[in-house]
Amino acid sequence: MTDSESAAVLVLTNRLDATADLVVAQLNNLGVPVFRCDAAEFPMELTLSATLVDGWAGTLDTGQRSLELSRVRSVYFRRPEEFRLPGGMSDAGRRFAAAQCRAGFVGVAVALPCLWVNHPARDADANHKPWQLAAARRLGLDPPRSIITNDPQAAREFAAGLAGPMITKSLGMPVDTTIVDPGGLDDSVKLCAHLFQEWVDKQHEVRLTVVGSHFFAVEIHAGSDAAHIDWRTDYKSLSYKPTTVPGAVRERVTAFMRYFGLVFGAFDFIVTPSGAWRFLEVNPNGQWSWIERHTGVPISRALAELLKEGTGR
Repeated sequence: MTDSESAAVLVLTNRLDATADLVVAQLNNLGVPVFRCDAAEFPMELTLSATLVDGWAGTLDTGQRSLELSRVRSVYFRRPEEFRLPGGMSDAGRRFAAAQCRAGFVGVAVALPCLWVNHPARDADANHKPWQLAAARRLGLDPPRSIITNDPQAAREFAAGLAGPMITKSLGMPVDTTIVDPGGLDDSVKLCAHLFQEWVDKQHEVRLTVVGSHFFAVEIHAGSDAAHIDWRTDYKSLSYKPTTVPGAVRERVTAFMRYFGLVFGAFDFIVTPSGAWRFLEVNPNGQWSWIERHTGVPISRALAELLKEGTGR
């Protein structure tokens, strides 16, 4: 067995991640060794021992299996959970231990010189929605007109300058897109930052899943009024159809991926009645398994092949 054949893919995610299961199954089919663990297992169930040589050399050990850090060809960073620490610790002790775990376990992991899908630092950067929108605008992906503000009067003035309705959506945790009555905006807007955008008329939406150089574009057609505003509110009404990506959009998305250092991204676009693609957002660690299940597009296979390629170890 060659060094490349014996090198393993490290899968960092929770034990119940069914999406990661699909990729692990594909890696098994390709004959690629897999070491799967969750950050939550450290330090009680997972042992790390890393010595600084040229880089960090050592092992991750579950008690049943171990992984040589120097043998990691790639890392699939999915949905790891927070560290589970023993009961009975003081609040201060728990905060200190969690910080040490994060700095040590995550710090060693992110220093591994291999392919990451995606590297946590790149993932964190691309998760900032204002940054996404600014990059998309500069690269010609034509996001909706937008304002971020905690000033209700600024929001009302923004709405007055639009040709149609105004919507609001979350800047962070998932919240349904809502059409806003500007006259109803009050001082509660002052309590936090809000993202307001123009409503863009749509023929349908597209979920574009990018895996390395592979583009998997699927039309999402809403079957209800609620889904027409936000398709996440009514999955049962949706229908799907694989589609192709216009050349100019593909070039600009490739530039966007390069800008943020991503190798995976789940992009959402509106396709207008005239056929124009308008960028909404990207989730650098977005869900994709339901798209594969409904359409058969081989996203899990593409991810496995990308992880297999790794750094060529």
